Formats: sequence, structure tokens, C-alpha cells
Amino acid sequence: MKILIIDDENAIRRALREILEFEDCHVEEAENGKEGIDKLQKNEYDLIFCDIKMPIMDGLDVLSNAMKLNIETPIIMISGHGNIETAVQAIKDGAFDFIEKPLDLNRILVTLRNATDRNKLVEETKSLKTVVKKFKGSSIIGETEAINKIKEMIEKVAPSDARVLVTGGNGSGKELVARSLHDNSNRKKMPFIEVNCAAIPSELIESELFGHVKGAFTSAIKDKKGKFQLASEGTLFLDEIGDMSASAQAKVLRALQENVIQRVGSEKDIKVDCRVIAATNKDLRKEIKEGNFREDLFHRLAVILIHVPALNDRAEDIPLLANHFIKMICADQGVPTKSFDKTALDALQNINWTGNIRELRNVIERLVILCGPMISSNDVELYSNSNK
Repeated sequence: MKILIIDDENAIRRALREILEFEDCHVEEAENGKEGIDKLQKNEYDLIFCDIKMPIMDGLDVLSNAMKLNIETPIIMISGHGNIETAVQAIKDGAFDFIEKPLDLNRILVTLRNATDRNKLVEETKSLKTVVKKFKGSSIIGETEAINKIKEMIEKVAPSDARVLVTGGNGSGKELVARSLHDNSNRKKMPFIEVNCAAIPSELIESELFGHVKGAFTSAIKDKKGKFQLASEGTLFLDEIGDMSASAQAKVLRALQENVIQRVGSEKDIKVDCRVIAATNKDLRKEIKEGNFREDLFHRLAVILIHVPALNDRAEDIPLLANHFIKMICADQGVPTKSFDKTALDALQNINWTGNIRELRNVIERLVILCGPMISSNDVELYSNSNK
């Protein structure tokens, strides 16, 4: 845990540092409010202790400036001249807590524990906000033999911490399988962090995964946690891992072997604890033969292999999927639920779904917007992209 102490009294800073370092915290100091704000703009902290009465800029001004900078780090106000009015004002202005001097060891430790719990909740909430809309109503839909086998596999594998490699074409539902593994695991209350390895430039992927320290490169103006740390005690989903650069592959391999990472620009080892699930639309065995993917990393990731079939190979599930999507889309758009007639469902089953479930959902959303309350085969033929 990285903590900043802002106080003009050296004795207070020293006493707090000793307490916090005994609890394995990394501590930095600022002698006044202006120096504290400068540090907050350049670095990330997990917790801030800030005195109220200080020269140059007092603690309440520091608090106000931190709120304007959208700094979400919990700030603990400390004062030897405190009263109820000051404490209430500090809390109203956004302080996490208020501690009076002389400092009490138990009070500090309780506040530290509360702030740690709060930070975990904030990270989890952020993670949930990013996936709630995306995964709304997204339980695995289908009754074909292949889908039932996947459901059985998830039920067996999810409670363990075994790494899983999910394969399948674009839009086939690999991310949904990863999410289901997390939601049915013992880590389900902790963050589910997704990284699309194909969407991040190769020169930035290591910073994204492992974080960086200030000054590691031109735009690194402050320390940043990577996805491995953000997924602490939860699940890290490495989507499209077949597109990861060779140097990043080597570092991911070390993280999986030793459960430690190093931020870009630092040689300090950081312990990590997260379950890793990877997915790819590539044939990794072929990529290994061509020298594009590390064989040792493949074997580290592929403890459990789950293949998601293409939608064309599970056409019997299309009516279930279509009815599921049309209800969900109509609800999202606030319109009365529309329906498919039998000919429309037959027509959907005869389409060549090169984009798999993602393409099916897009077509159904188009039909909801452009068609009447009962969707027919003529509508499907008119507004779908390609027929067999």
C-alpha cells in the first residue's frame, strides 16, 4: 500500500511513517500542502494523511484541490486543534476520516484497514460498472451438445484456480465463457479485469499489464498500477492473447511461474494473486510453429482448454438466442417487446453467420429498430447481411 503523509511537523511524519512501514506500507512525505498537491498530481497513492493546520496551504485547501483534480484516493484529515465543526466540514468536503492528535495507534490501524477495504470496493465497483451493461442478461444461451458441454466444464473448473484457455472465432462468446468462470468461482466478489491484447499497441502492452513508475517513458508522469495488480484476488482476462508481443509474453510467463511482476522502469518485484484466463481466435499451435508464440507460455495457460463453437455449428440455438436478444434489446430501448414469426426464425437459421453471435445480435437490433411488432422472413432477408 502506497501512502502519502502531508504534515509540517517532522515528528508527526516520522511517527506515522514508523507505524505504517511496520504494516508493510510504502510511505512518502510532504512538508506542506503545496508540496502535497504536487506529489498527488505526479503519483498515485492508496491513502493520504493530511494535517489541517499548515503553512502555505492548509489541509482543507489540499482537500478541496484534490476533489477538483478528481483524486479518488481516501484522505484522512489529522489535527491537534480539531473540533466537531472542523471534523464535520472536512467530511462534508470529501475527507474519508478525521483523526485528532496525539495520534492513537489503534485508531490509525483501524482507519488503515477501513481505507484498504474501501479501495477494494471502489476497484470492484469500477469493474462491475464496465461489465454490467455489457453482460446484462448474458447467461450462456443454448441447448446444443457443444454448449451443454461448455456449461458442464464451467461448473467443474470454475471453483478451482486452474488457468483456462478459451478458443473460438470472433464474436463466438469467448468473453462470456471467461466471465461465467469468474462468476462461478471463489473469486467472484473480487474484480474481473479484461485486457484486449489486440487493441493495445505493442509498445504500451507491458505498461498496461504490469504498470509503470514515474519517468519510465515520456508520458509516464506518475506511477500507475497494471492490470495484474488491479485484478488482485480476482480474475485477469487476457483476450486475444495470440496478438501479444514477444517481450510481453516473456513477462507474462514469469508472472505465471513466480506470481511476481515488475513495473516498467522498475526492478522491484511485486507479488500478484489473480487467476488468469486467456482467449484467442488464433491456432496457437500453428503460431508456435511459426515462431510467433511461446510454447512454454501456451502450456502455462492451457491447463484447461475450452473451445467455443461457431454459430453456424450450433444453428439449433439460434431461435433461443434470437428470442433472448429481442427481449433484451426491446427492454433497453424502452419499446414494446417484438416477436419473430416461424418463417423469420427459419430464415435466421439459414444465414451464414461469419461474425457469430455478435453479428446475430447486431442484426436483431437492426430488425427491432426498422421493423414492426411481428418480424417476418421478408424482414430478415431485407435487413440481414448475407445468406447461405
